[in-house]
Amino acid sequence: MHGSDSLWDSGSARALIAAKDVGGLLRFARLARHLRQADLGARLGYDASVVSRLETGRRRATDVDLLRRIAAALEIPPHVLGAVLDFVPARAAMVAGANGDQGDDPMRRRTVLATVPAGLLIRLDHALAAPGRPGAGGRQFGAAVRYRRARRLFDAGQLALLIDAMPDLLATAHADTASHDPAAYAQLTAAYTLASEALNKAGAHEASRLTADRAVIFAGLAESPLSRTVAARALGIVLRHQGEHALADDIAFDAAAELERTGLPTPEHAATYALALCTCAYNAATAGRRDAATSLIGEAKRAAAGLTVATRSGHPFALTGAQVTLYQLGIHWALGDAGAGLHAARDLRPGHFPTPERRARLHTDRARAWAQWGRPGETARALLDAHAEAPAEVRNRPSIRGLARDLIRDHPATPEVRLLAATLGRDGK
Repeated sequence: MHGSDSLWDSGSARALIAAKDVGGLLRFARLARHLRQADLGARLGYDASVVSRLETGRRRATDVDLLRRIAAALEIPPHVLGAVLDFVPARAAMVAGANGDQGDDPMRRRTVLATVPAGLLIRLDHALAAPGRPGAGGRQFGAAVRYRRARRLFDAGQLALLIDAMPDLLATAHADTASHDPAAYAQLTAAYTLASEALNKAGAHEASRLTADRAVIFAGLAESPLSRTVAARALGIVLRHQGEHALADDIAFDAAAELERTGLPTPEHAATYALALCTCAYNAATAGRRDAATSLIGEAKRAAAGLTVATRSGHPFALTGAQVTLYQLGIHWALGDAGAGLHAARDLRPGHFPTPERRARLHTDRARAWAQWGRPGETARALLDAHAEAPAEVRNRPSIRGLARDLIRDHPATPEVRLLAATLGRDGK
């Protein structure tokens, strides 16, 4: 038996794995390696406060790519990480003697949440490797029409249908660039950006980074600061998920600064600039840089004042003061200030947001804040509200799926949690 096996077969490790205590396992591994939080953070490019929030559970440990990097730094074996994340069964040696075997819990069986079907992700992965030829619909309608249809699927929270539609959209958009028209490259940029957003929601961060990289490349050919900013924002988001905070900051800041230098001549420019600042602020918050996050979200709020924008250059999104306030909620949550976030968003209503996806996001962000504050009933109600708006936002997003799973496991007697378990159980039938 290797020395590392004895560590993970120890009683302490088995108990953490059986409890699905991700943060506790990270701390256990860090201390076993005689590392301080600052030491681990420095190895990975994080602030020590980020490591602290992961270990204490104040930051949801559900980003698989990020956790794999941390696990590699701490020499946590893949099967151990998979077991504590509930992705694979723990080895018998690790769970022998552990209390509370949940494998036969009927509530646990009923509430296994569906992800995006693997076949759809594989098909999209093949399309990224070789876009292929557009289907009959693509030849008839062109990329712009197919993009608008795909964007409506995103706005409706239909993630699986969107990913199913992406290969033909990408093939059609690629075919349209045969003219070398900058507008065609802007449309292709939009298609790759949308693919990156969809894959990011599905938790496929490596594929999301590939598509965001492609968006940045084609944005350069589009000769449009708007396209470059939207593509850079998408890349910054996935880099943040992968823990590359400094690089995410550089890319997003540079694009926002370039757009600002245009003088923001239209509401669309101002909306795109404000949205980029929101992303920069959230990046700063997840890296534990409170002052920068506060300053950036304040600047975004000023830039978005009075805006109600539906863009026309292939990146249709609405940006209003309410949208910026929703970012404030997420920023406070990332900083560990759930109460401040809920207070900042106290006046937000579903009617402030035009699409099911955004309305569901309001509820899931509130759910994360309530969970951080230790309020299981309110958390479950918010998740039920999100499910009513767009079920896929609860079923398909790994972080929210993990939040629901943990809530059901830890608070089975709470009435709202039981209703959530029943609701999600019906989804799985």
